[in-house]
Amino acid sequence: MRFVAPCLLGLEGLAANDLKFKGISGVRAENGRVLFEGDYTTMIRANICSSMCARVFILLAEFEARDFDTLFEGVRAVNWSEYIGERDAFPVKGNSLDSALTSIPACQKIIKKAVVEKLRQSYNTSWFEEDGGVHQIQFRIFKNRVSIMLDTTGDALNKRGYRALSNDAPIKETLAAAMCDLARVRADHIVVDPFCGSGTILIEAARKALNIMPGIDRGFAFEAWDQVNPDLIEEERRKAREEQRPDATFKAYGYDIDDEALEIARRNAELAGVGDRIVFEKRDIRDYTDDHERVSVITNPPYGERMLDVSEARELYKVMGKKFPRLPFHSYTIISPDDNFEKLFGRPADKRRKLYNGTLRCQVYQYFKNSG
Repeated sequence: MRFVAPCLLGLEGLAANDLKFKGISGVRAENGRVLFEGDYTTMIRANICSSMCARVFILLAEFEARDFDTLFEGVRAVNWSEYIGERDAFPVKGNSLDSALTSIPACQKIIKKAVVEKLRQSYNTSWFEEDGGVHQIQFRIFKNRVSIMLDTTGDALNKRGYRALSNDAPIKETLAAAMCDLARVRADHIVVDPFCGSGTILIEAARKALNIMPGIDRGFAFEAWDQVNPDLIEEERRKAREEQRPDATFKAYGYDIDDEALEIARRNAELAGVGDRIVFEKRDIRDYTDDHERVSVITNPPYGERMLDVSEARELYKVMGKKFPRLPFHSYTIISPDDNFEKLFGRPADKRRKLYNGTLRCQVYQYFKNSG
């Protein structure tokens, strides 16, 4: 089978390398997505182990279509009975951009009709109850190029199962994981987030250090599919658990000025199984001190988008520049949409990476050189 896993723009290379590291072969990155091939075991592993992808789709067909007849025939050409049982549910949703077929409801209707016709031939029936496992059909039409996919994931992969609550401006788990990857978090790391909010960055860092797979604690759409052997699922979960590193010496510290956010962070860390690895304290960035011999600061400071106005956010950037010392074995990984960040921080970044936080264009600024 062919698989496609969408991800945030700017994370394609990181997401591809993450899947390769997790034992998935033939991975290649494209704009906003990662592609690979394999069997149901590959699909299960990608869902359990991917830290940066949003979903895992089975890519069933790709073809050009400028009219509904061509769309219908392209969808009907798929051997749907390989993936959808006689009682399975198969809703349809999707999107179209810069294409001749602009009506989403009309595309949904045509695709559904084509699938039903093909399944009628396979099962020799005229009616489908659709009371079995959900097989969500997803279509994407971009510049008249149609992709027909089957969602194996269910709830998006950023929903790890540990974040019961969040503060007003949470960072997605997938983006937090990418920042931890860029900061090269390891089993013996000390990580600090002085704007920890609901704790997502620190939790993702701790789980990375302990090698806790992102999807180990949650369920997936494919678990309700008769086509997937439950023994395969259990085997992949078992392998993932065996690869955890409970002997890691990782430790983290999270600071915030919001008591409610800190309480949420503690609760989330406990749910994530890393509550004993992270210390949360009420502390203002203006009172930040660093007495660690080695430390990685990874943070998502207020943007001036929702939590503060722009002038207040920029004042915090200036404070950060003064409070984050340039010392050996100290690094700083900071995400911001502000093009003036480096000027406000007081020095140019050693490395920058463009990416998107949802629809917000940002850059990750990294400081790790200590001379000058």
